[in-house]
Amino acid sequence: MQIPVEKLEELFVSPGHVSGENFARALEIAKRAHAPLEEVLMDEGYITEEHLGRTIADAFDVQYVDLKTLTIPEEIIKGIPEVVARSQQAVLFERHDGVVKIAAADPSNFSFIADVARKTGCRAEVYYATHQGIKEAMKFYRGDLGKCVERLLEKLKENLNDDPAYEQGIVELVNAFLEYAYANRASDIHMEPLRETVSVRFRVDGILHEIVQYPAAAHDKLVSRLKIMARLRTDEHAAAQDGRFDYTVDDVSFDVRMSVLPVMYGENVVLRLLARHARQFGLEELGMQKTDLERVRRAMKNPHGMILSTGPTGSGKTTTLYAMLQTLNEPEVNIMTIEDPVEYSIPHVQQTQVNQQKNLTFATGLRSIVRQDPNIIMVGEIRDEETASIAINAALTGHLLLSTLHTNDAATAFPRLTDMGIEPFLLASSMRVVIAQRLVRSICASCRASYAITKEEMAVLKQDTALAKEARRVWKKKDFSRMTLYHGVGCASCGGSGFVGRTGIFEVLEMDAALRPLITQKASSDIIFLKAQEQGMHPMLNDGLVKVEAGITTLDEVLRVIRT
Repeated sequence: MQIPVEKLEELFVSPGHVSGENFARALEIAKRAHAPLEEVLMDEGYITEEHLGRTIADAFDVQYVDLKTLTIPEEIIKGIPEVVARSQQAVLFERHDGVVKIAAADPSNFSFIADVARKTGCRAEVYYATHQGIKEAMKFYRGDLGKCVERLLEKLKENLNDDPAYEQGIVELVNAFLEYAYANRASDIHMEPLRETVSVRFRVDGILHEIVQYPAAAHDKLVSRLKIMARLRTDEHAAAQDGRFDYTVDDVSFDVRMSVLPVMYGENVVLRLLARHARQFGLEELGMQKTDLERVRRAMKNPHGMILSTGPTGSGKTTTLYAMLQTLNEPEVNIMTIEDPVEYSIPHVQQTQVNQQKNLTFATGLRSIVRQDPNIIMVGEIRDEETASIAINAALTGHLLLSTLHTNDAATAFPRLTDMGIEPFLLASSMRVVIAQRLVRSICASCRASYAITKEEMAVLKQDTALAKEARRVWKKKDFSRMTLYHGVGCASCGGSGFVGRTGIFEVLEMDAALRPLITQKASSDIIFLKAQEQGMHPMLNDGLVKVEAGITTLDEVLRVIRT
């Protein structure tokens, strides 16, 4: 159940906690993402989770409970079956002396509450919890991953000579890894064979964390199970293999891309999790500064030309392109893509998957797409001269073309394409905007705290002249010693890391009359960069420091991604 829009408007807009404009914007995002409005209000930073929780709890005349701060015993939470808890958005979090405490997103769900009281034989006390809090509590149905794996490994040892039971244990272990990766918001699972053990690491918010190790003796069976799921050859151990399979957790289906590579102590496995119906961000949600967003929107209004998103692998380039496609996706236009892989399905957009075995490459696919009468084309990546040449020609002949390129900053895109054999005058004519970006981890909203800048951070600023100059310009301070920064102190919500999720830092280079002669003359990227700054481009470091001052991320995090 979701709280009616009118009720939320009465609770937050009428008293002035959220402006009418921001409320309307959050409502639009909620409708597009099929998400609860109150969750979007928090995600957008208009209200804190505690403020929302206490306000709604007071309206229902119940207490608020922050489930993210609690550890709920497995035997308590299972008092309500998991499937019921998810459908009713309610969990048990405490039981003693004939009383059960129920946290519910809808405290007025009286029939369900009465049913829980009857089945447990206890008096029910109702608390309000946010959807995010209840979602976080669901992990307690599965217990601790380490203990779960230990239990499964013991089961494997006990049934070593019992093939059916051993095979079942392997299946359960694979499922445990996939389900816990999903529960921990992991984008990748790494299974890395060492001499005597196998290390399992999850990549969460761009950082790898070791989760558990298991004996090397079980690895071959586990890899075989994954190969069967991905329809790969189970008898091949000396060659690299790639495959995919579908998996479902909590009614959410996602694609798993599997890569197997022979290494010294066995086969190294990496699984990438791609949610098929993951929330897709709008342009305004990516984290661009207002002026940068306006530059991108201007470029998107052109009926033809090229828009590039640049950065290293894992910098969010594809997410940026998808956000643009969502804005451009209108009934009047034909949008087609060639991708490797197709990460998310977009309604009414014709998406093509690269298939090397069938000779369907970016170049051959793009050549065919041009003959399909598209208005807008998205090319997953420009990797070679042939793809670059076809893309430029498409951008010059009446198509708006979006693509990605691996460069460190926006200005370097031009010499990179020139090195691929593209004539500079064609680049100057076709390019509309180049976006360079990185992803930084966002400070956890549940445990964010301010602090005075440390001596170590002061030393970093003093040692780096360029950094100090940019910081003075952004923070408008000559003396950094009184600067207030923010960090996450660590809590249950962020698993003690102090971070939850990621946001982008950007620099947006817009092609104009001042830059075209430099491109045509093959000017160096340094000269192009300086001229773009004169024309109003904010360097990525500038955007990062703006987000540091706003308490969105930390100085260490910005320097980590920009300097690597």
